Amino acid sequence: FKGGVPFWIKTKRPVYSSAKYVKKSVNGAVPMVVVDLRSSKKAEAGHIKGAVSYPLKKLSKAKEKFPALKSAPIIVYADNAKTALTGFKKIRSWGYKTTSILQGGFSAWKKAGLPVTKGKVKTKIVYVPKPVPGQIDNEKFRAIAENTPADTIILDARDIEEAAEGMLKGALNIPTADVPFRLSEIPKDKKIVIHCRDRKSV
Repeated sequence: FKGGVPFWIKTKRPVYSSAKYVKKSVNGAVPMVVVDLRSSKKAEAGHIKGAVSYPLKKLSKAKEKFPALKSAPIIVYADNAKTALTGFKKIRSWGYKTTSILQGGFSAWKKAGLPVTKGKVKTKIVYVPKPVPGQIDNEKFRAIAENTPADTIILDARDIEEAAEGMLKGALNIPTADVPFRLSEIPKDKKIVIHCRDRKSV
């Protein structure tokens, strides 16, 4: 699929995350916001550890409680596909592009034998981004962008349409989906600093 995930997201189609991926939130490996869209009663009877409870009927009122960082990974789950999809579309409409639906919902999570917690569910979102191996912080990237060293090249992995809206001076634009076919254009004797719209694409 040439366009990859960025193109799929742009077409506003739903995105799904596996229970295996969401499990990384439970063990703290990957910071993400997991939203339980079921009723509070059902959530208290059993929910994913670390999830926040925002029943679909009350979701709209919770908009201001979501992270200021629009690239924050947000996973929603429910008992049925319709509820999950409705919640997904609502959160996506707020500008959160890295939003996805837990594939198979809560029942799939339990079937996989993954951790289930009972009792009161959190209603306050606490999202703290965690750098992944090889990632640099904003200040370091800004310094490189403002004065790119001779032994370094900035690779802009956004789609052509996104890059057309504006690029960093001297950057090389090769969309994520095209990288495997355009490796010859990437210098092998330089350090590569990649930037894109979101962490998944990078």
